[in-house]
Amino acid sequence: MRVYVPLTLTALAEAHKTGELGSGPFVAYAVTPALREWYLSEDIEELEYAALSRAGLASLRLLAGDPGALRRRVVVAVDVPDGAASVDPDRGLDPSALGEVTVTKSVPLAKAAAVHVDADEAEQDVAAAADALAAADGGDDDAQFVVDGADDHELLWYATQEIPNLVGPA
Repeated sequence: MRVYVPLTLTALAEAHKTGELGSGPFVAYAVTPALREWYLSEDIEELEYAALSRAGLASLRLLAGDPGALRRRVVVAVDVPDGAASVDPDRGLDPSALGEVTVTKSVPLAKAAAVHVDADEAEQDVAAAADALAAADGGDDDAQFVVDGADDHELLWYATQEIPNLVGPA
């Protein structure tokens, strides 16, 4: 199963240093039955993009909780064995948890298929979105507009061999 793991550049640097994306349990995003129903598409590429987008929002939430992190969303795409990720039945249809899965097994970073990261020019909009997230969650439409502005920036695709360049010197 392909899952999308939301991170920050700080967390990606730590994963690069330890060689482990996560030891489980940790939250990731995937094409779940609820995401399929919500997105109303049978195109697997569209569904995977929707799961990636959900992980991008989760990365933004991580940034909101870590003021010292560089303001760039990070999502790692990785294939995990069947049964290593599961949907919480109590949250499966919760709109805020669409596509959310819990990965219960250790995942070596070497198993990653790709890394998706914001470009440098997205930092200002991503920073504003991270700052506006709490107000948007509280129902502020103007803040939601700012949060949605981060989605105007596509997450760029990087090969896993490029991770050292993304995180800088150890």
